[in-house]
Amino acid sequence: MKAKKIFLFLLALLTVCCCSDKPVRILILSGNNNHDWQQTTPLIQKILLRNLYCKIDVTERPDTIHLSMLKPYDVIVSNWNAWPELNGLWNPEAKNALEDFMMQGGGFVCVHSASATHYDWPPYLEMTGGRWGDKTHHGPIDDCTVQIVNKEHPVTKGLQAFTIRDELWVDLECSRSIEVLCAVQAEEYKDTPGKLEPVVIITRYGKGSGFYLALGHDTAAMSNPGWQNLMIRGTQWAAKRKISSSFSPKFEL
Repeated sequence: MKAKKIFLFLLALLTVCCCSDKPVRILILSGNNNHDWQQTTPLIQKILLRNLYCKIDVTERPDTIHLSMLKPYDVIVSNWNAWPELNGLWNPEAKNALEDFMMQGGGFVCVHSASATHYDWPPYLEMTGGRWGDKTHHGPIDDCTVQIVNKEHPVTKGLQAFTIRDELWVDLECSRSIEVLCAVQAEEYKDTPGKLEPVVIITRYGKGSGFYLALGHDTAAMSNPGWQNLMIRGTQWAAKRKISSSFSPKFEL
């Protein structure tokens, strides 16, 4: 009888704990990109829904966001740019909304070419940490090895180097206050010791956290388990959620 009471108490406690857990509220910015956003945005959504306790909304008009619209969300994931248009893309209200969202503690996740926009808005580079710059270039899509530069950060702790077939951006333009978690040795700099290309960058903007995953050119690259693991963990971290060391991702292939 006593054992039964203990079991019921533990079950009730577990139920309360589970019910008190709130889903990660995610807003994906999409609707335009110089890459195939019609395919990559749904895949990003599937990966996150499959692996996180979350609720996701998608807007194809990020230029219409405002602060009250962003208040319910924990993290914003951008798969949007307007390339080759670089300047004058959002109205001041939308820009202020994203800045205020991060200043107040919101998370911002940027995927691949989503950083290559808003060149007339300096805070955007501070939020993403990196973008396509005047010296940035890339070769053909090829295999590259992603090295874990910071093995103690919650996003990368316990992860191992992995190979991905993707488009590597070389000589990325970066803001000053970044931390590099993962990097790749570009073939053209193989004889230059210590010259690595950042592919996972984190930033701080006010109370907010930024996570930039520079890899992810297409759905083939996004189907790589290593890429998905970084995307999932980076989103958790940006949303200020604990990343479990026993977390075992379910990959979309």
